[in-house]
Amino acid sequence: MALISRLFAAIDAAIAPTVVYAHCDLPCGVYDPAQARIEAESVKACMEKTNATEDHLFRERATLIKEERADLVKHHLWVLWTDYFKPEHLERFPDLHELFWKTTKAAGEAKKTNDVAVADNLLDGIAKIDAIFWESKK
Repeated sequence: MALISRLFAAIDAAIAPTVVYAHCDLPCGVYDPAQARIEAESVKACMEKTNATEDHLFRERATLIKEERADLVKHHLWVLWTDYFKPEHLERFPDLHELFWKTTKAAGEAKKTNDVAVADNLLDGIAKIDAIFWESKK
C-alpha cells in the first residue's frame, strides 16, 4: 500500500500545476509600441484601398479587416498602458493618460469611418506614445 501511495504522490507532483509569480504578464523588454503602429498602418491601408474601389465585396472584406486591426491597435495600446507604464511614468510624462485615452479613442473611431485623416491621427498618437515609451527606458 505504501508503494501505491508513493506512486500516486509522484504522479500528483509531476502533473500538479506550478504556481509562479511575476511582476507582469510578459518578460521585461517585450513591450514595443511598434505592434500598435503596424496594426494602425494596416487600418490606414484598408481605408485607402476601400476608398479607391467600387467593388462591394472587396470593400466589405477591407472593412472587416480594418475593424479587426483597429481592435488590435487598442489591444496593443492597452497592454502598454496597463502592463508597462507605471505611476512614476505618469509623474515624468503628465500628459500620458490623456494621450492614451485620445489614441485608443482614435482607434475606435477608425472602426467607424474610412476617413484617412482619422488613421493619420491614430498614427500620430501612436508616434507620440512611441517617443515617450523609448524615453521612459532611458
